[in-house]
Amino acid sequence: MLSTLLSQIVNGLVLGSLIGLIALGYTMVYGIIQLINFAHGEIFMIGSYGGLAMFTFLLPTFVQQQWYFALPLLLIGGAAVSVAVAVAMERFAYRPLRNAPRLAPLITALGVSVALQEAVRVFYPGATSALPFPRIFIQGSYIVPIGDGVPIRYTGVLIIVVSLVLAVGLQQFIERSRMGRAMRATAQDRDIARLMGINPDRVIVLTFVLGGALAGVAGVLYGADLGFINIDIGFQTGIFAFTAAVLGGIGNIRGAVVGGLVIGLVKSLGGQYLPGGTAYDYVWIFVVLIVVLVFRPQGFFGETERVRA
Repeated sequence: MLSTLLSQIVNGLVLGSLIGLIALGYTMVYGIIQLINFAHGEIFMIGSYGGLAMFTFLLPTFVQQQWYFALPLLLIGGAAVSVAVAVAMERFAYRPLRNAPRLAPLITALGVSVALQEAVRVFYPGATSALPFPRIFIQGSYIVPIGDGVPIRYTGVLIIVVSLVLAVGLQQFIERSRMGRAMRATAQDRDIARLMGINPDRVIVLTFVLGGALAGVAGVLYGADLGFINIDIGFQTGIFAFTAAVLGGIGNIRGAVVGGLVIGLVKSLGGQYLPGGTAYDYVWIFVVLIVVLVFRPQGFFGETERVRA
């Protein structure tokens, strides 16, 4: 039915927008320091718990009851916690290994991912099981009058709008601002950038700040949409986000967003229409990734690397 197809497309766009927002962190860090930060999914998870902690322990009751007060405060709180953890991670885990062989920071990223997940499980009250997340936005759905009606959750609309606005804002920041030009210069050649007066350490920290902030916002939006969070969401969603970054061309901002949308649509439509249903939606996502990389190894928007003799 047409309504079912359109509903699955809407669900895919909502999920894809969230994945794309997280994938921006993966692609920025790789573009600057060629590090696959596997702990970035846990930064997303910590952002959701940071927003929940702010709502539970810091906001007075009258603020909790008004979504137009609670929502921006939770977004700021979740982003702030994620940024703090991301900056600490860069300073104490990655910076000492910056000139080490690539395998060392990769293994460190995996270790940091496990450590962050276990830290939340041990120290956050009740984190051993799923926790309810407050409904901090308008509840219900808008029914688009097509066919039998296509429902679009208001929280889904929020996710799409916020994700696109932040992605466009990030693209404009990188293309037009002074620090954005410094980021592009550092990505091209860190040593030459240093000779031109750019501080690579400051640029790298800024990259982790931006990626952490986006992941923190995504974590709060995830909780607001689904109504619960748990410590496993970082790994699960992080795998999707990393796949989206690779699919779109890792290191490319636009590619991360497009890759996220593709992953979201494949998961949603594949679970509905392809053999195996939702039990095989992960399979179809990686089938698409393999097919794309076979014919275009650099991803949708990636550039082919030229090796000089």
